[in-house]
Amino acid sequence: MRRLIQFILLTLILVSCGTNGRHFKIDGRLINLNQGEFYVYSPDGGLNGMDTIKVVGGRFSYETPLEREATLMIVFPNFSEQPVFAVPGKTVDISGDASHLKEMEITGTKDNELMTKFRRQIVNNSPPEIKKHAELFVADHTDSPVGAYLVSKYFLLTPQPDHATAIRLLTTLRQAQPNNGYVARLLQKARSMPTKLPKFTAVDLKGKRITSPTLAKAPIAIINTWATWSYESMDAVRRLKQYHEDLGNKLAIISICLDADSKLCKDNVEREEWGWSVVCDGKMFDSNLIKQLGLFNVPDNIVMKRGRIVGRGMNPEQLRSELEKMK
Repeated sequence: MRRLIQFILLTLILVSCGTNGRHFKIDGRLINLNQGEFYVYSPDGGLNGMDTIKVVGGRFSYETPLEREATLMIVFPNFSEQPVFAVPGKTVDISGDASHLKEMEITGTKDNELMTKFRRQIVNNSPPEIKKHAELFVADHTDSPVGAYLVSKYFLLTPQPDHATAIRLLTTLRQAQPNNGYVARLLQKARSMPTKLPKFTAVDLKGKRITSPTLAKAPIAIINTWATWSYESMDAVRRLKQYHEDLGNKLAIISICLDADSKLCKDNVEREEWGWSVVCDGKMFDSNLIKQLGLFNVPDNIVMKRGRIVGRGMNPEQLRSELEKMK
């Protein structure tokens, strides 16, 4: 009986102090950052929506229910992102300098330590060298979820996607990870992502009919995705408003809202007085228009000149540089 009581007490202590088998935890400390907020979301469905991580005294902690392995993306105040490969029942530690986020270390699981090692290898490399390192990494670690992240970041979600390499690498990952739904979706995305603007028709929130030929006539056009629950996408919209005011009729914009509640979207558009067409059918990523255009993220964008796609997934700096050429 005494041993049974001791065992029960020990079990209670371990459960109260650790992470149980259906949760994942992050503990972190960054110097040169006393207080702030990070955002966290999952591109492969590990989380519903977006969560917030509070930083107090340079330290932060985050725990979430988790039924399966997933990739979490931490969004920092400068909008840079850091993947964390989450495993139920595990805890990872993040440490580094907030002014040098590229040198941040994540320890606690094999895949996070692999990602840290990769990040160290490329810290001073040029973009072509980074892509070569990423390609070699995927080939050497076909069983790791890190591979899917690297293909997405360096071969798909870039202003000039490399579809052929992405399809080749994802096919290899698919063979090694047949039950990984995220790899399957990325492969489908790579195969279906159009290299030129497909023909489409949509109706905006005001009942106006929008067609692809209309966009093709504009000197430059942007199709972007956003959602009321995505801070980063709302910030991108605010920047687009400024570009629209500066360029006037030279710039055509269509925004696709990925909210499930179209009324919430409409209320936001009316309150902010957007100056262009906004489409929202409430189907989120199941929207036929989203699938036609090959847009799979929030935020995301397609940039065109006279109907020719010149960029995808441009960050604010890349987009500003492209639009500055028009002035």
